[in-house]
Amino acid sequence: MSGKRTDYISWDEYFMGIAYLSAMRSKDPNTQVGACIVSRENKILSMGYNGFPKGCSDDEFPWNRDGDVYDSKYAYVTHSELNAILNYRGGSLEGTKLYVTLFPCNECAKAIIQAGITEVVFAEDKYRETQANMVSRRMLKTAGVQMTPYKKSGREIILEV
Repeated sequence: MSGKRTDYISWDEYFMGIAYLSAMRSKDPNTQVGACIVSRENKILSMGYNGFPKGCSDDEFPWNRDGDVYDSKYAYVTHSELNAILNYRGGSLEGTKLYVTLFPCNECAKAIIQAGITEVVFAEDKYRETQANMVSRRMLKTAGVQMTPYKKSGREIILEV
């Protein structure tokens, strides 16, 4: 055979695949979200998934969705985007791209903007009609962050581990 393979995955498939793989690390029984931050040169800089902060045991803190703030996960869980930003130890994230499996909430949008990330590629947008999502879009748009829906290729990628 002469010439290179033609069935290799695209950069978008690769990085969104990493985001989905990262989501599989989440111990949240309801929602698993993953994120991957990439340089302009297509180098993976950081990854994250939704979970408790370092040192906060996922066996001791609540995973409940209901109840008061103290007894529900919402006050404790760090979202995947923020985890990816905080996990990066290499300096500036100016001009980078974030791949995330779920459109960022308004709190993560703030961190994305402050970090200097210039594009968000998102796979799902199930909260599109919520006020928090509209706030997120408004901030990202105003700050000049490009919001790109991920276009699924329909290709099935199976990992054997």
